[in-house]
Amino acid sequence: MERRRSPYRERSAMMRNRKRYFRILVRIVLGLVFIYASIHKIRDPVAFAGAVAAYNILPYGLNFLVAAILPWVELISGLLLVIGYRVKAAASIVIAMNLFFIVALSSTIVRGLDIDCGCFKQGGGKTPAWEVIIRDVIFLVTAIFLVLNKQKPGKRLS
Repeated sequence: MERRRSPYRERSAMMRNRKRYFRILVRIVLGLVFIYASIHKIRDPVAFAGAVAAYNILPYGLNFLVAAILPWVELISGLLLVIGYRVKAAASIVIAMNLFFIVALSSTIVRGLDIDCGCFKQGGGKTPAWEVIIRDVIFLVTAIFLVLNKQKPGKRLS
């Protein structure tokens, strides 16, 4: 007696695979963005410290501390997302960073500061703060998606 496969089951399995691959794609792309963002900051921490200081939020000495630590947090979070290890933790860190970035950028708008956000490459053209906030909100939503759509037990990559 031959068992017939239900078309519903086949479509359901196909949708699960699509969701899984979409999650993998989102995770890798977000990870690569944060890896890319960290590289220039790691290469030139003094320029990044200047970008941090331009926000006029932290005391002078803390600008250098943030400039020394933040790029490494971005790099490690990005690497974890790309390799698929501790995805929920890495995405949670990305959420926290983006919330901080959004608040800091919003404060520059409120205070009328026209600064380079220091997001990717220091010394380049200035991107308006509201555009950077929109980009950060997209990263925030993406990271929230990764936290809420956790991988199934027994799945190595997701």
